[in-house]
Amino acid sequence: MLTVNNLAVHYGVIEAIREVSFEVKEGEIVSLIGANGAGKSTILKAVSGLIRPSQGEIVYEGTPITTATPKQIVEKGISQVPEGRHIFSGMTVLENLEMGAFLRKDKNEVEKDLQLVFDRFPILKERKNQDAATLSGGEQQMVAMGRALMSRPRLLLLDEPSMGLAPILIKEIFHIIEEINRTGTTVLLIEQNAKMALKIANRGYVLETGNVVQTGTGEELLESDIIQKAYLGG
Repeated sequence: MLTVNNLAVHYGVIEAIREVSFEVKEGEIVSLIGANGAGKSTILKAVSGLIRPSQGEIVYEGTPITTATPKQIVEKGISQVPEGRHIFSGMTVLENLEMGAFLRKDKNEVEKDLQLVFDRFPILKERKNQDAATLSGGEQQMVAMGRALMSRPRLLLLDEPSMGLAPILIKEIFHIIEEINRTGTTVLLIEQNAKMALKIANRGYVLETGNVVQTGTGEELLESDIIQKAYLGG
């Protein structure tokens, strides 16, 4: 579904990622794990069209999207939940969710999808008229995920969905990610919580200072001595 070949990204003279290659097959959850500064978020920004790679190719469903605009990429079926959630303050929960469907013209289907989001996140229905910026961190994460789902993505990019959340909410968010995947959405997950990310992943890639240094199934990486020592406290 998604293939990234020899990707490099520079911020001025700083090389953020270099010669990164990985793939995401339809129906999978693929996790990219690594420490802060490993280049995880940069990869997602490149896939989303928010930054331009200095080298390499990004192919989605057989079509190169390396130079596509963010709008074109959303239209193709890729949507991102950004790190830090980026809720629109001063707008209600409902208005935030509706922003996720801004490219869609099928109003009746948009309404159906809105109800599906409310079914998945009942607390958002209760608070649909509340300023989204006044919600808790966990609730804001639900808004950000619901907003992304309103574009009907076939591939959902999640950037640090557990950041800043209490442990009980982290479990809930990861349960929701699995549920979204089971209903047919492919997921590329960027996450510092390596244990949770690998537990739900079909496959994983480990990034260090801009390079992929290890890959395997989620189970294989969880059992790896190197991963245990570096990320799991083993």
